[in-house]
Amino acid sequence: MPKTLAHVAVLLAAGYMAAAALASATTFVVGDDQGWTMGGDYVAWAKGKTFQVGDKLVFNYPSAEHTVTEVGKNDYFACSGGSALSSDRSGSTNVTLTGPGTRYFICNIPGHCTIGMRLAVTVAGDGSPPVVSPTGAAAGAQVRPRMGAVVAAAAGAMIKLAL
Repeated sequence: MPKTLAHVAVLLAAGYMAAAALASATTFVVGDDQGWTMGGDYVAWAKGKTFQVGDKLVFNYPSAEHTVTEVGKNDYFACSGGSALSSDRSGSTNVTLTGPGTRYFICNIPGHCTIGMRLAVTVAGDGSPPVVSPTGAAAGAQVRPRMGAVVAAAAGAMIKLAL
C-alpha cells in the first residue's frame, strides 16, 4: 500500500475513534421515571453517578408546578434563586455539562428547594471520575470508566505514526 494511502487510512481510523469518543456522552434523566418533582430523593439519584463534560441532564416536570433554576453554591445552600444563572419552566429542561466543576440546580418555587428539590453535580474535567456530592455531604464513589480519553490518546498515537 503506498505511504499516502496508509496515511489516509490512519487518519480515517483516527477520525472514527474521535467520533466514537464524542458519542460516548451520557444523557441522565434527573429522577429517572419520577422526574423532577417534590418528594424526589436527588441525593440518592445522583449517588454513584459519574458526570463528564458533554453529558446531558434532562429535567422532566409539570411546567406549571416547578422550575429548573441554576444557581451558585451559596444560593444552592440558601435555597435562593435571587441570583440565578439561568431558569426554565418549560417542563422539559435539557442541560449540557459543558465544563468541569460543580453545577447547582434548585426548584425556585417557594418551599420546594427546602424540602429537597435541589441537585448538585460535579463534572469531571481531567478524565478521572469525581465523587458526586449532591448536598455537600460525601456521597460515596462508584467509578464508571469512560473510554474517551483512551480512544483520543490512541488516535493521537496513530496519527503520529502515520506522519
